[in-house]
Amino acid sequence: MSHSFARAARHGAVALAFGAFSLAAHAQPAAAPTAPNTLGPTGQGVNNALLYAVAWKQTAAEYRALYYQGFNIARMHVERAIAARKPGDKPLAVVTDVDDTILLPLNYWGYLINNNLDFFDDPIWDKWIPENKVVAAPGAKEFLQFCADNKVEIHYVTSREQGEKTYDYAMGHLKFLGYPYADTQHLTVLRDTSNKEKRQDEIMKDFDVVVFLGDNLNDFRRKYYLKSNVDGRMAAMEADREKFGRNYILFPNPTDGHWLAAIFGDSEPPPTDANRELLKKASTRSAWKAKE
Repeated sequence: MSHSFARAARHGAVALAFGAFSLAAHAQPAAAPTAPNTLGPTGQGVNNALLYAVAWKQTAAEYRALYYQGFNIARMHVERAIAARKPGDKPLAVVTDVDDTILLPLNYWGYLINNNLDFFDDPIWDKWIPENKVVAAPGAKEFLQFCADNKVEIHYVTSREQGEKTYDYAMGHLKFLGYPYADTQHLTVLRDTSNKEKRQDEIMKDFDVVVFLGDNLNDFRRKYYLKSNVDGRMAAMEADREKFGRNYILFPNPTDGHWLAAIFGDSEPPPTDANRELLKKASTRSAWKAKE
């Protein structure tokens, strides 16, 4: 998942140690929030709308298991592709998103909650990125190293925007976590768009891409992004149901992504009571009603 695309949209474009969970309570970005907290009661303290989602990310064995499951499935596909290769075939590759796919910004979300923020905050994110407080997603390093050991190339494609050093920060995260193929030939950083399809198509011309990895449907193909509401995204996903677990390996992300844009019209909506009301309505779309 990336965050530069939401900023662009508003302007008209659109180690592997999970003991590190505790970082959220102790380590903080060097910079304080850029503006004082003005949230109403629904965004403060124990009423923070992020609590369930972030607590799940921070503590649930199920969350980690889904990453292991995803990378295990990806490895099975890579193993089969290696076994099926014939002389003259294109080289094999894997294409992966970065944020919330192979690295996790858990500490960032804990920081927001400790500061009574209940929506994604761009300025804080931009100051947090250079801090290198990311942790490896469970199973990511083992899977990526397996690919490298078997000459299956890894192409990292991400959307970020933190100014002139954006690319350096992204490369720094890959190297900090010890990921293979952390070089300019294999890392693509899109600063002014979230449209990964052009780069993906370029890679597919030269490589047989075994699987795509991501936490957002838009990490796979652009058509998912073009569906702007909940029902439209659901329909696009259902049309491709046979691809999930085969071509596309999807990882869980309950805190951010284009699923939010389907609700709010913006992947990074402002923290207003009107948006909190929209979140409540989304949460009760199919509310069960007891018979009187």
